[in-house]
Amino acid sequence: MAAPSRAHRTLPELRSGVPSLPDRLRVLAGDAVHYAWEGFARAATIKPGSARARRFRRFGERSAICFPVAALFGEEYMEIGEGSIVGPHCTMSAGIMPGHTLGNVPRLRIGDRCLLGKGSGIVTHDSIEIGDDVFTGHYVYITDASHGYEDVTLPIGRQFGEAKPVRVGDGSWLGHGVVVLPGADIGRHVAVGAGSVVTGPLPDFSVAVGSPARVIRRYVDGEGWVRVPEERTAASRVPRRAVSDP
Repeated sequence: MAAPSRAHRTLPELRSGVPSLPDRLRVLAGDAVHYAWEGFARAATIKPGSARARRFRRFGERSAICFPVAALFGEEYMEIGEGSIVGPHCTMSAGIMPGHTLGNVPRLRIGDRCLLGKGSGIVTHDSIEIGDDVFTGHYVYITDASHGYEDVTLPIGRQFGEAKPVRVGDGSWLGHGVVVLPGADIGRHVAVGAGSVVTGPLPDFSVAVGSPARVIRRYVDGEGWVRVPEERTAASRVPRRAVSDP
């Protein structure tokens, strides 16, 4: 006879707190699956000295790319410093597709002690440089290339815009869902708020938010962190072309 479901157990059974045999078996099976998956993920993590790590131009000691990887190609154009971690489900690519040649120079440099959050992506065609001690939230996207749209006879997905170098300075933080676009130049110790879109320069020791990202706080010697005047913040949201219009 099948054991009664949890909803149909008697009051004494519920008060006893003793799980039934089927419940105990389900818990044990669940534990076994979790332990097996964790062990598999640790074994599949890309570490220094592994065959996959040797594809990189440089892969520093104590660094790791966690399993599973969403997409990874062009490793010969990538350098990763020491003690840096790339979270699971991340994408890192150099070039349009596997086999795309980009010359004999590194195109992606990640410094020491960095952390790239889960589900993030880095796509480079020219140059992306991430300094030391840079941390990101989940699902951050950094690219130095974009699509063109000028030719109306050709799908936008088949057009490629001009690549522009991207830099993220030492000690900076990119919040959850930040997008860093071609030409962005983020200084040192910069905090970029969640969901922001960085399209240009952000100065050292600042806090920026929005789309496009604008500076709302700066660090000033002798004063500490101060708010940027509202009129300057508002002006930064006006397109450059509109400012010069009569």
